[in-house]
Amino acid sequence: MKSIFYLSITAAGKYIGAGLAVIGCAGAGAGIGIVFGALVIGISRNPLQEPKLFQLSLLGFALCEAMGLLSIMMAFLILYS
Repeated sequence: MKSIFYLSITAAGKYIGAGLAVIGCAGAGAGIGIVFGALVIGISRNPLQEPKLFQLSLLGFALCEAMGLLSIMMAFLILYS
């Protein structure tokens, strides 16, 4: 009789792989925090450069967010393919 907790090796590997793929979201969150922390420091040091610094910070935010979304996409690809 099979247990209700029975998993095949391939299913267990999928869950482990998806969990490892989602670790990239933590890196994206840390990167976003660093970007906006640097923005606050940069504006406090040189307020006249605020428009340029804000544009660069939005670019950094977009790149960090894209990496987080790619890691979630990889986790879904691992789980459902």
